[in-house]
Order: sequence, then structure tokens, then C-alpha cells
Amino acid sequence: MTATDGTGRKPRRFSTHLVLVMLLITLPVIGLISAMDYRQVEEALIAEEGLLREQTEKSVIQSIQLVDAGLKLFDSTLDRQMREGFDPVFAEYKRAGRNPGMMDLSRVKGELGGEMDIYIINESGIIEYTTYPPDLGLDFREIPYFYDRITEILSGDAFAADRVLAEPASGRLRKYAYMPSPDHRYLFELGLICTTVETGRFDPKYQTLKEDLMRLNPSLESIRIFDCYGRLINATDSESPTDPAIINSVARGVFEEKQDRTIADPAAGRFTRYILVDLSATDYPSDTSRVVELTYSTALLDARLEEMRLSHILLAVFAGMIACCIAVPVSWQITRPIRAIVDDVNRIARGDLDHRIRVSTGTEFTRLEESIGTMIDSLKGNIRRLRESEEATREYSARLQDLVRERTADLEESNRTATLFLDIMVHDINNANTVAIGYTRFIVDALEEEQQEMARKMLSQLEQSSEIIGCVATLREARGDGAALAQVDLDRVIRAQVANHPATRIRYEGREVTVLADNLLSEVLANLVGNAVKFGGPAVEVTIRVEEHGDEVLVSIEDTGPGIPGAMKASLFRRFRRGEGALAGAGLGLYICRMLITRYGGKIWADDRVEGRPECGTAIRFTLRKAPGE
Repeated sequence: MTATDGTGRKPRRFSTHLVLVMLLITLPVIGLISAMDYRQVEEALIAEEGLLREQTEKSVIQSIQLVDAGLKLFDSTLDRQMREGFDPVFAEYKRAGRNPGMMDLSRVKGELGGEMDIYIINESGIIEYTTYPPDLGLDFREIPYFYDRITEILSGDAFAADRVLAEPASGRLRKYAYMPSPDHRYLFELGLICTTVETGRFDPKYQTLKEDLMRLNPSLESIRIFDCYGRLINATDSESPTDPAIINSVARGVFEEKQDRTIADPAAGRFTRYILVDLSATDYPSDTSRVVELTYSTALLDARLEEMRLSHILLAVFAGMIACCIAVPVSWQITRPIRAIVDDVNRIARGDLDHRIRVSTGTEFTRLEESIGTMIDSLKGNIRRLRESEEATREYSARLQDLVRERTADLEESNRTATLFLDIMVHDINNANTVAIGYTRFIVDALEEEQQEMARKMLSQLEQSSEIIGCVATLREARGDGAALAQVDLDRVIRAQVANHPATRIRYEGREVTVLADNLLSEVLANLVGNAVKFGGPAVEVTIRVEEHGDEVLVSIEDTGPGIPGAMKASLFRRFRRGEGALAGAGLGLYICRMLITRYGGKIWADDRVEGRPECGTAIRFTLRKAPGE
């Protein structure tokens, strides 16, 4: 016979549990070690990629700075030619009476060989006169740093040479120089157009730099270099540095803010770095700084990370399989003594109490086997004592059953006797009270003044005594009647109670409805209507409402009497809870109402007829369950 765990299923072996526990310990450890190792490898790869990117950017900056140092040497070779070019300009300015508008700039340009354009800048930083029409009206205030520099030159007397630059309009390379007029009203500027040979010397090729950096950093996709206007410099043989339409707003913003930027594009698997190479110098008005755009691809790093992730997963799976292969034989070897003990215990459980537990190696298992042997010896003694006590228990049980039958018969006889006495008392006392009430009423009518008042008090006590007897009879009937609830016509019961008070103004608002109750339901309504009439005073008005709410019926008995204080409402339906007025009863009527309503499956409570104004009358409400099919 195979043992089960109480649900019909065969329980798992201890060896199976041991294997599961070993796997639950080893597999998470393997996974954790693999995840930690992968995390370290990932951080190392990312750090290596970051270091390589940092070296690439340093190499770009150093290369551009080295090229710029060489270009400065070329710029200085043109300074003497530019300085001598100002002599004809100053002579023409003097001849025109220091009026630039009277100067013949075209003739002066011809004297200078036609290779230099002349620019006259006023104090507001605007080119007012020039031999190069595209730059006429150019406002240098839009370039704040340059405007500040030429304003400083205008206030001095020295010759100031600039770097070879691409002019804003056409992009052609020019060598610029500046000198203020003798009266410091204007700033003269000369722009030497560089020849093809000079342009080739000035315009360095960055293709070699790009190829070297691409070999250094395989993740680098492209390199582009921009000037201060955001225009592309000849970074490859196929790109023109003189096209003014090529303006990179990001590079322009980096130059203006003097701060590097990084723009990521995760969807495309790349990001772009904009690096400012600061080449500004106080010796020159213009800023020849460069903005380098380096576009990196993350595909190579992602591929390496994915390869490492896959290798770690495979390694973890392989280690998990090895752990499974080791866990099974280890658990089998560990549980071998336990299986032997289980076989011996099963044999003993089948009734062979004389079978001894086999002793295995190991201190713990030896102690367990000895404990089981001791337990079996104790079990034998307990079984023997249990059999001896079973016989004594059967004899005692038989005697106890006879004694219970005798006590039950005595209790039933006592209950019948008490019920008989109670019936006799209720019947005889009620008859005596009825006769006494009749004679007392006759005496009240016959007597006058003080004697009549004493007779009325005696009549009130007799009526209260009769009410108590009636309540006792109702309580006995309610507690003794164990019959099931039946269908009762609530409308008929209410109309019968209204008819019992012809002298009272009672308004009934309801319709025919059948509820679950018994013949004592009329006692509830009689008690509640009677209280409303008795405590409401001669001019009381009573309203009975019946409202249906789903499977329940709500009955409200409202009066216009003096009302019930709020502090009394919670304890109004307790047994022997008497009112505070002179007409207060014995305190059983409302208790009986609550007991019957609870028996019918409803609830009863007291409210103010007008909410928040207890002095305007009382509303007693209770609920009843509708009969099935109503």
C-alpha cells in the first residue's frame, strides 16, 4: 500500500526534496556569479571604450593645434605686405580731406595690384565703404567678441594683422589687417586675396588625420571639422570648405557657448561628440577656433557585449547541468540511511512491533535509530495500558448514559410542572386582575376628589399588573414556540390594530404585502401602536407607513407626542428598561418587540419623526423579510 499525503497524491521522497534544495541553492549562486562576472566584463569593456574615445579626442585636439601652429608661421609671412598696403590708403584719406566718401578706393586698389580689397569701418562697427560690394553694410556688432576687438584697435595707433580666414560672403581665403585712421574716426581694413598656391599652403588636408584615427578607434565612423561660423572645413578630398550654404547649427552653438556637446541616437546605434578646439589668441582679432564632430558607432561594443552575454549564459547553463548531475547521486547517498530507517518503521507500522531498527553509521542516525527503538518500547506499554483503560471507559460510559437519561427525564418533568404552574398563575392572576379592574373602575366613577384620585392610582397599578401578566404570557409563547416562520398578511394585521383604537387619529399608508412572521406579529404592532397612543397624549396623531426596499419591508409607526430623548434611544429595547414619565410601563413591551423582530430576521430601532428635533415626536421603525415569491 502506497502512503499518501491526505489529498490522494503520493508525497515526494526526501531524496527528491534534498535534490531540489541543493539545486535551489546552487543554481541561484551560479546565476549570481555569472551575472556579477558579466557585469565586471561589461564595465571593463565600457571603460576601455571610453578610454579609447578619450585618446581619440585628445589626438584630434593635438593634431589641430599642431596644424594651427604651422599656419601661424605662414600668416606672419604676409604681415609686411599688408603693413605697406596701408600707405596709399592713408595718402588717399588725407587727399580727400579725411572724408571717406570722397576717396577713390578703386584707384587705390589698383595701386595695390588689385589683390587687396579696402574696407572702411565706422565707429558703430559697420562697413561703410568698400571695394568689395558683398560686404558693404556688414555689421560686426552681430559678432560681439570681434566687435570688441576692432573697437580696441580703433582706439589705438598700432597695426594689427589678422589670421588667414574665409570671408563670410564667398568663403574665399583672405589675409586681413587693420589700422585706425589718424583721427580715430574710422578703422581701415585690407583683405588680401590668397593665391591658389597660398590657398593650398593654408588649407591643410585632414584626410590623413581621419585615416589614422579610424585605425586607432574602429568605433569612429566619421570626422568633420567646422569653423566659428559652423561651416565645414575640408575634412575630406570631396568636401569643399568654401560653400557658405553648409552651416551646422550645433557646431555654431558649441562655438558660441564654448562647451562640448554629446548627441545620442540610440535607434541608429550611434552618438556624436562636438568638441571645441580653442585656438583663440589675444594677438589676433579673429578667433580661428575649430569645432570637431566625431561620430561613434555603438554596434561594435554592443556586439561584444552580446557575445559576452551569450557566453556567460551558456556557461551558467553548463554549470547548472553539472550541478544537477552531482546533486542526484549525492542526495541518494545522503538519504540511504534514512531509507533503511523508513523501511524498518513501515514494517513496525504494519504490526511487527518486535522488529528492531537497523543501526547505521553516523552519530546522528545512530541516535535516531535508538530513539525510535525507545519510542516503540514505550508504544508497546501505552497500547497495553490503553486496552486496559478501554474496558473501564466502556463501563463508565454505560453508567453515564443511564445517569443522563435519568437527569433528562427529571428536567422534562420539572419543566412540565413549571409550565403548568406558570399557566395556572397567568390564568388565575389575570382573571383576578380583570375582576379587580372592573370593580375599581366602578369605584372611580362612584368616588369624588381625593378618594377618586387614590382609586385611579389603584386602577393604574392593576392595569400595569395585567400588562405584566400579558407580557409574561407573550414571552412564554415566543420562547416556547419553535415552529417555522410562515407567510403573514401584514396589511390585515395592521388594519386590525388600527380598528382597536377608534378614538385615536391613525393614518395608515401601505398596501397588501406578505412577510415571514407568525401569529405574534400582532403583539408587536399592538405594543408599538399602544405606546404611541398612551404616551402621545389626547391630541396625538399616529401614522403607519409600509415601504418596500428590495427583499425587505420597512414599517414605520410615527406619532406627534413628546418624543424620546436621544440618550434613551440606544437602550430603549433592553429588558426592564422603563420610561421616565408617569405612564411608563414595566419595561417588557419593547423588549418583546425586539425579540420577535429579531426572530423574524429583521431589526428595530427608534428615530425622531422630524430628524434632529426629538420634541416633535417619535418614529419606531422595524424591518421584515418578504415572503418567497412576493
